[in-house]
Amino acid sequence: MRNLIDIKDLSIEEIDELIKVAKDIMQNPEKYSEKCKYKKLATLFFEPSTRTRLSFEAAMMELGGNVLGFSEASSSSTSKGESVSDTIKVVGGYCDIIAMRHPKEGAPLVASVHSDVPIINAGDGGHNHPTQTLTDLLTISCENGRLDNLTIGLCGDLKFGRTVHSLISAMSRYKNIKFVLISPDELKIPEYIKEEILDKNNIEYVETNQIEEHMSKLDILYMTRVQKERFFNEEDYLRLKDYYILNNDRLRTAKEKLTIMHPLPRVNEISTEVDSDPRACYFKQAKYGKYIRMALILKLLEIK
Repeated sequence: MRNLIDIKDLSIEEIDELIKVAKDIMQNPEKYSEKCKYKKLATLFFEPSTRTRLSFEAAMMELGGNVLGFSEASSSSTSKGESVSDTIKVVGGYCDIIAMRHPKEGAPLVASVHSDVPIINAGDGGHNHPTQTLTDLLTISCENGRLDNLTIGLCGDLKFGRTVHSLISAMSRYKNIKFVLISPDELKIPEYIKEEILDKNNIEYVETNQIEEHMSKLDILYMTRVQKERFFNEEDYLRLKDYYILNNDRLRTAKEKLTIMHPLPRVNEISTEVDSDPRACYFKQAKYGKYIRMALILKLLEIK
């Protein structure tokens, strides 16, 4: 039985295979419409989510399966003090696969130890978000036609942004990848990411406070939200939340084929005027998430 807790749980070959299946689903949806008939997905979301939870549910439904679960901790027995391991043991008896989001780092890993069905980490605190990373990889592959030879700008909250950490980890395994890390000093990429991934793999990267300075070199610009829920001090949040706002003016020097991405939800870090730019891919990106999750569910349930 396989789980997906960290993007590193998947080999490059497995990621490429998932992308291939997702693209086939996009082109031939009817071929997959009953692949999960009589199968059930439980969505255990101990933390609020719109896209991730609904895209998992849509994915299972489009495969012909059913969904059960909860969308916040207060509507589960956790509010009565039940442990994650007990919840998982119980819910595992009702379903075939579990997608779980939790505010505590490591909770899905704990769940996987106690589960009799596959666990998918749908985000754990500031730690990992592997299905968002798979979504990002499918987006990059569809929009750029490749996953190598790319210069990727990551902008905003690089300290707490789990999507950024997972994406760096995944993309570092492809050839000739360069990163431009754009953030205020308080939200710089953690040292362990630099040491364990970038430096260890001899990945070229630049750290900067300025978004305009490197715009013309980027193939991909990945914007992130400055997350209020990750701050201990509201004053710091208010000071930094509008530090980088992407607008048409800032895109003047960008490549014609730039791919603008964002894991969403957006607050105001991308001006709505950018939405009509053909390079804006963030709403498409959200849709790609459904297809890659369909491919992942099939893989973990070992359905050909």
